Amino acid sequence: MSTYMPKAETVERKWYILDAAGKPLGRVAAQAAAILRGKNKPTFAPHCDCGDHVIIINCAEAVLTGNKLQDKYYRWHTGYIGHLKEVQYKKLMAEKPEKAMELAVNGMLPNTSIGRKAMTRLRLYRGAEHKNAAQKPEEFKF
Repeated sequence: MSTYMPKAETVERKWYILDAAGKPLGRVAAQAAAILRGKNKPTFAPHCDCGDHVIIINCAEAVLTGNKLQDKYYRWHTGYIGHLKEVQYKKLMAEKPEKAMELAVNGMLPNTSIGRKAMTRLRLYRGAEHKNAAQKPEEFKF
């Protein structure tokens, strides 16, 4: 019996919805990253982009445990000398909770073309309303 090798053309992509309300940001991001990669499927192969679409709702209600709201910072460099920028997660979660979730999911995906392609299948919404009802997403329990 030969080993099954998935091909990008034959992958069937489903839509899943994750509710982040009251759940730790990292747990939701880890589950979303696994679905985006396709690790929840029995036909997973690391060389093939076989992941599904993920919708994360209630990003604003995701929680950061411990003192992470005060102690954790998102830092980035602009490319100019001395231009290291930073924003505290307390401010980031108040103003742009979708960005905080996107950064968490992106950090859990590989830094390759497969990871970049997987990020295009992620949809983030601040509240409970989303625009993807036509795709008939199913609730993912975790």
